[in-house]
Amino acid sequence: MSVAPAPKRSWTTRTRELALGALPPEKLLPDNQPTYVASWIYVFGVASLAALMVIIGSGVILSLKGPAWWHFTGIGHFFNSIHLWSVELFFFFMVIHLWGKYWMAAWRGGRSRVWVTGAVTFLVAVPAALTGYVSQQNFDAQWIATQAKDGLNSVGVGAFFNVTNFGQMYSYHVLLLPAAVVALVIVHVLLVRKHGVVPPFDLDKKLASSQTTSGATTSSSGAPGAPS
Repeated sequence: MSVAPAPKRSWTTRTRELALGALPPEKLLPDNQPTYVASWIYVFGVASLAALMVIIGSGVILSLKGPAWWHFTGIGHFFNSIHLWSVELFFFFMVIHLWGKYWMAAWRGGRSRVWVTGAVTFLVAVPAALTGYVSQQNFDAQWIATQAKDGLNSVGVGAFFNVTNFGQMYSYHVLLLPAAVVALVIVHVLLVRKHGVVPPFDLDKKLASSQTTSGATTSSSGAPGAPS
């Protein structure tokens, strides 16, 4: 009697298994965290996420209404100000979080990708802010664009990134660069969930020494069941 071959696993099954293997639910949504997570440096990280959400929300409203609305109406001025100050707070919180994690050597313990995604997020956010400044459609935007144009031309990228072209800058600002920032932030948070928060230096050394001591004790005791 012939046995029917086992059905091939679909790509959705393989994708689910890979996702669960890389990031189990208990890591994605943990019930508790180590005590050293209760630190101001992580408060600034969460504050950066909160500011980013305000940036996106206010930016969507501004992009739907247009320059005539955000320059000549009271409510437009209000949302324009919210967008501006949320960007200021986003960079303020992010720089503190980034430098704090730098001095904590947050790349320790196989967390290099966590550090790299955070640093790259900051680098991508800078041109995202620049394109916003030159998209204001006022004299301030014109002055910033003409000053930035000379700097970009001096390094040979002015032909590809023309800050005096409102259409190009607006497209970068409302779509391409924000999408890149959000994608990097999502990857950064998922990597933090996967690898966990980096422990303090003293605790890291204690963990390493305890593992070394445990390994030495195991090797000296011999194989289980062997005569002493």
